[in-house]
Amino acid sequence: MIGEDLVIRGEIRNGGTIEVRGLIEGVVAAERVIIHPGGRVLGILKADTAEVHGLMQGNVSVKQLLGIGSGGVVRGDVRYGKIALAAGGELSAELRNIPPEIEGDFQIVVRRGRTVAITSADISAYDPDDAAGNLTFTVTNPANGFVAKSASPRAAIERFTQAELLAGGIVFAHDGNAGVAASFEVVVVDKAGASSGTPKAVQVAVV
Repeated sequence: MIGEDLVIRGEIRNGGTIEVRGLIEGVVAAERVIIHPGGRVLGILKADTAEVHGLMQGNVSVKQLLGIGSGGVVRGDVRYGKIALAAGGELSAELRNIPPEIEGDFQIVVRRGRTVAITSADISAYDPDDAAGNLTFTVTNPANGFVAKSASPRAAIERFTQAELLAGGIVFAHDGNAGVAASFEVVVVDKAGASSGTPKAVQVAVV
């Protein structure tokens, strides 16, 4: 809790829930941030969710829901998952959708010359404002095998959706090479065209 008469200049990181009734100038990073009426954050805000009933000015990155109350004011550069703006709230910002992320252990094991299902534990796309069918993976640089649909395991594909992955419809097919490793890279794009960035390498152990 940042009290009404308290001023903090600097950084607050790795917070759980931070409630601001005073002033923070600098960086705030937490799971949840609540800026109460009269509270002000000037600088950088990074959170999973945020409620603004006071003033937030600067660079804002909220992965899930950014809620702006009837007396809340947000100004600056805003990246968001979802936004809820109450009547009377003010949003004066350059808005950008938060791009999707790729999660998982990026490790697969396949028998030589066989296929194995790619699961959400191996790779998975996360985006708070897009359904699984709107998250599209692109496959690049396959080595000693290829990605395919389970219905056509011998036909290499370059794209598949998170929905297809969750349904168990995507496999990796090893080409029978004598090596003990294979690999491929993936990047994911959401419906708005935002990308997860640099391709992630998925390592495939051959047994």
